[in-house]
Amino acid sequence: MATLDLRKKVLTYINNADERLLKLVKALAESYQKDALEDFILSEEQYQMLDQRRQAHLKGESKSFTWKEVKQNARNGIQK
Repeated sequence: MATLDLRKKVLTYINNADERLLKLVKALAESYQKDALEDFILSEEQYQMLDQRRQAHLKGESKSFTWKEVKQNARNGIQK
């Protein structure tokens, strides 16, 4: 089922739902959101690595790209 069709169907259910179903959907969405946020927590080591890379960038010690170059590189990578 296409994402848009699925969204429409879920919205139809929600718009016609009783309180019990709404509470279930709310709990499911909150649980999903909490799990998704936990996936993005960085370790202290990862923070240190990011800080080192940032410092290297600010000192001009690392290569950087413009947004246009990033998009072109991504397109070139897909074509290969």
